[in-house]
Amino acid sequence: MKPISFPKLTLPEPGSRVAPTLGHPLVDDYLESVHARLRPNSTLAVVYDLKVFFTVIDVDPLGVRRRHVLEFIRVQRTGSRDATVTPLDQSDGLALSTIRRRLSTLAGFYSYLCALGELDHNPVQRGMPVRAPVTRDRRVIPLVRPVRHLPRILDHDDVIKFVAALRKDRDRAMIDAMLLAGLRRCEVLGLRLQDIRWGERRLFIADGKGGHQRIVPISPRFFDTLRRYLDRERPADAETPFVFVVLKGPNRARPLTPKGLDEIMLGARRRAGLEHATCHELRHTCFTRLREAGMALEALQAQAGHRSISATQIYLHLANDWLAGEYIRAAQAVDAQAALGRKVVAS
Repeated sequence: MKPISFPKLTLPEPGSRVAPTLGHPLVDDYLESVHARLRPNSTLAVVYDLKVFFTVIDVDPLGVRRRHVLEFIRVQRTGSRDATVTPLDQSDGLALSTIRRRLSTLAGFYSYLCALGELDHNPVQRGMPVRAPVTRDRRVIPLVRPVRHLPRILDHDDVIKFVAALRKDRDRAMIDAMLLAGLRRCEVLGLRLQDIRWGERRLFIADGKGGHQRIVPISPRFFDTLRRYLDRERPADAETPFVFVVLKGPNRARPLTPKGLDEIMLGARRRAGLEHATCHELRHTCFTRLREAGMALEALQAQAGHRSISATQIYLHLANDWLAGEYIRAAQAVDAQAALGRKVVAS
């Protein structure tokens, strides 16, 4: 049963390691897991999205059904709780990007409940109608397509320098997860001990982007490094299920935070003398190199956790030398076939 005070937002003091709460056990457990792996601002966005949803719907989290999510979308889209009133314009509604973000937050929360066994299906389904129906005379055609900047990649020498500048097996294992499997930063920090599938040489991503789950293969090199970290560095008294923890100081044995990982990245980058090397660039480097090695685009889509193949196509900018080589190889094959055809005709 839904607590009478739910949702009631309680925020800890700035800088506190205590997670925000909304007054419901399941929601607060989820917020604690989110708090351990996201930046404070990202955590607050999740808290606010959940608070808005349960305030609007006023249903116990375990009682939410697809119809409740659709009603929430309608309210967010129109700015009206009255289903009989349709505004003449959308000025009172929210931007589509905001609605999609809130649905992504909900999908993540309900994926978490499904993983716990509290629910057998996620009420926030893929492809839910976020955009309002648009008649022909109301369509707006953008005059200028926004510019999309692709992230940079690290060349082979920079990768070697960066990895050599890492000081702990913990840090090497995290970097390997991004460089060898293309994991996002939040997915690395969200890895739990039970997510490591040693025999299969795979990782279970329990809470990927948008709440989607997947299983990804990864090089044996990662498991060798991870084993050394678990055997030699990870505190034996660590009670958290998260794999990567703080190794010393007042927060010893607690889950490593995004800020902590950023500091590790910054230190290694400075020691290696590199101008850039971010988590996203490591992920992008992974997929660019896999594509250069011949990995199919559909396989890359699954590895990356992209919902659409178009996202993978946009995400990947292939190295010019590789692309030129592929073109030359294909062009030579075409020329050879044409030459063979001319010989057949001549004979």
